[in-house]
Order: sequence, then structure tokens, then C-alpha cells
Amino acid sequence: MSYKKLNWLSFTGKTKVLHLTWFAFFLTFLVWFNHAPLMLLIKETLQLTDEQVKTILILNVALTIPARIIVGMLVDTFGPRLIYSLLLFFSSFLCFFFALATSFETLAIARFLLGFVGAGFVIGIRIISEWFPAREVGFAEGLYKGWGNFGSAVAAVTLPTIALLVGGDDGWRYSVGLTGILIFVYSGVYYFSVNDTPAGSTYFKPNKAGGLEVTSKGDFFFYLLTNIPLYGSMGLLVWKLSLLDMLADDAANVIYLALVLVYLLHSRQIYKVNAAIFKRPVEEIHAYKFKQVAILSLAYMVTFGTELAVVSMLPLFFLDTFEVSIVNAGLLASCYAFIDIISCPSGGWISDRFGRRKSLLVLLVGLTVGFTVMSQIDSNWPIGLAVGLIMVCSFFVGSGSGAVFAVVPLIKRRLTGQIAGMVGAYGNIGALVFLTVLSFVTPQLFFLVIAGTTLITVFAVFLLDEPKGQMVEYLPDGTVELIDIG
Repeated sequence: MSYKKLNWLSFTGKTKVLHLTWFAFFLTFLVWFNHAPLMLLIKETLQLTDEQVKTILILNVALTIPARIIVGMLVDTFGPRLIYSLLLFFSSFLCFFFALATSFETLAIARFLLGFVGAGFVIGIRIISEWFPAREVGFAEGLYKGWGNFGSAVAAVTLPTIALLVGGDDGWRYSVGLTGILIFVYSGVYYFSVNDTPAGSTYFKPNKAGGLEVTSKGDFFFYLLTNIPLYGSMGLLVWKLSLLDMLADDAANVIYLALVLVYLLHSRQIYKVNAAIFKRPVEEIHAYKFKQVAILSLAYMVTFGTELAVVSMLPLFFLDTFEVSIVNAGLLASCYAFIDIISCPSGGWISDRFGRRKSLLVLLVGLTVGFTVMSQIDSNWPIGLAVGLIMVCSFFVGSGSGAVFAVVPLIKRRLTGQIAGMVGAYGNIGALVFLTVLSFVTPQLFFLVIAGTTLITVFAVFLLDEPKGQMVEYLPDGTVELIDIG
């Protein structure tokens, strides 16, 4: 079926699943970033310091790193319909917890826990890959991501206004609480409205749980190496909190040791899942290259990681650089996320039409150039020109993210949730690293660091293989199903 024949505005069949799923993702982003445009109000109400505000921004993306790995495993095993509904349901109570916080400590704990809602993205990647064929999946995943990411823009535009109109000094609590009510209601709507696969299709599940399956000895060790930044990023967070005297040195050392032990236990579980590859080689038709996952993870680190970091800091950046009001700062910042509506689907469409590897390379080069120029923005710039440049950069960021997830579903169907979880987790690693950098440098140098990191990633993407041919999965009766991927 071609793009011309497929009615993307329909609300039946696979397009119904797509629209219901992007709206679920939209709500998770609305909740995940409901604090960013309200930080000035929250800061004033709870009398937070600048360092405490920056800590809240970092905590918001910290838990999402392990959460995306865990949720990826759960969705592959139990299906996206159930897991998305449960994620929305439990996140609503965490949202209420944040809205009722009366101290920095409570606020920090609530924000840290709310990072789990960011794992919702992984779930939608799996269900959309089940409903759309390879020739449409890039655009469908991009539309899902783009319209879902728009939740942060809506938060930036609407929540400050609601906070100023309702509740007085506690207006921000009403704004945050409203988003909790929305995801509580939608958790039920989603569960009763979608199915994991089209009628008659098989939902392929991993052979073993507890770790990603790989298909060669070299990939096994590559996988272990790729896991180190997942734990290292959590160590980075602990280090940052200890610098702010929020953790005693002894407590920080205990957490560091715990992270090392958890990594070793995780590695042991990965070995159990993949022990068979050390006894006999995997048949070629079932093999896939783990380097695909690693390269896409790095690419997502500099695309979505950049998006998370920049969305979090832009309201305060406009406030400090151009001395605008809090409402106008939120509106200006929303322009960055607003572009996601067209950029993510555009990246997926470009990838579907012109090739996965080539498209990603071009988009990353554009991102590098864009943020290099963006590092020159200061108070002497016309504000319109600054906003225009930020929107151009946002296009390359969103399109790059869309191009990454145009490839993810084409690696190994039964592992799509876990692969999306790892790639998605690297997006949060990028956000955590970039926001940590921001806490030590000026916004201009922050943008330049993003540009340099992206340039390194461009060279890595040259090693990405273009998906082609078919992937192979076993049906429950032992027969083989061939799935076209290019």
C-alpha cells in the first residue's frame, strides 16, 4: 500500500491504533515535562536555589534510563496494550505526588520517580511496528514520535496560563494535577481501545527474559560494553547530587558500589540468556548485528538526548537572555517542540524513501551545523532570528530521531521492545550528560558541546548497515515466517 492510498486521517484499523498510541505518548510527554514551564513558579513557591532547579531538571530524565530497558523487556513479553495502560495508570499517582510536594526533597523524589513515565515511548514503537509494514513504518513511527513529543510544547503553552489563572500561588499544583487526571482517565481508554496485533497476526516474544538476545560471541561482549554507559549515567547523577551536598560521601560510595554489583548481576543474566551462542553458532538466517543497535543508540543520544535537554532549559534560557515574561518564555520555548509535529514524521518519511543510513547521515550533519550556529545566540540577537534558528535546529533533531526509529523496528521483530528500550535509554543518557554539562557551563558552550558530540556520531553512522531483505521469526507451531524489511 502506498502513502497516496493510505488515509492517515482515518480512525479505523492500523491508523486508529496509531492515533490512539501517539495520544498516549503525547500524554506521557505532557506529564514528563509539566514542570519545565512552571519552574519559575515552583522555585518561588518552595524558595529553591538555582542549583536545586538544575537538579530537578537532571532528576527528571534519570530514572527513564533504566525504565526504558525494563519496559522494553515487559512490552516484548506481555504486549504493549497492557503495559502502556499500566504505565499511564501508575504515573498519574506520581503526578499527584509531585503536585502536593511542599519541600525540595519531596519535589526531587517525585520528579525522579516521574521519570518512569518517559518509558512510554518504547511501548508505542513495538505496537506500531506490529501494525505497519516496513515501507510505511518509518513515517508511522515518526508521526507517533512527533505528535507525542508535542506534549511538551502543549505543556509549555498551556500550563503556565492555567497556573496563573487558577489557584493563586499554588496555581502550578493545579496545572500539574490536571495532567495527572488526564493520564489516569486515558489509561482505561487505551486498554479497551487497541489490540497488540492485527487480527490473525502473531505477537512474537523473546525466547528468554532478562536480557537482550545477541547472535555472536563478539556481539555478546559488545553488548556488555554498551551497557556500561547505562550504569555510568546513574553514577554521574549520584556524583552531581553529592556535589550539591544532597548525598553524603559515604552514601554516594555505597550507591557507586551498588551500581557496579547490579551491572555484574545484569551481565550474568545476559550470559544466561545467551549461553547457547558459546556452544554453537546461530544460524545465519536468525542472526542480526548488534552494531546496528549500538550505532542507533549513539545517534539517538545526540538527537532525542539533545531534544530533552534543550526542551528542559529553553524557557529559562529565553527568560535570562531576552528578559521576557514567564508566559512568553514558555511560548517561545514551545516553538522548539512544536516543530516535532512535522520533523519526526519527515525524518521517517525521508528514511522510508531515500534510504535509512543516507538519511540519518544528512540529518546529523544538519544538526551539527545548526547547533554550532546556535552557540552564537546572545542578548544582541533579534529574538525572532533566535527563535527561527532554534526551530531549524529542532527540525534536524526531530527528523534525526524519526530516522533512528525508522530503523529500530527492522532489526529483530521479537526483540523490538528491548532494542527500542536500549536505544531510547541512550536518549536519556544524552539528556543527563548534556544537562550535567549545562550545570557547569554557559548555554552557548552547552550548544557547542552538542554540536561536537553529534559530529563524532556522524562518523559512527558511516558503519551502519542499510536494512534489506527479510528478517526471520518462528511461529508457535515451529514454522518460519519471513518479514520484509527493505
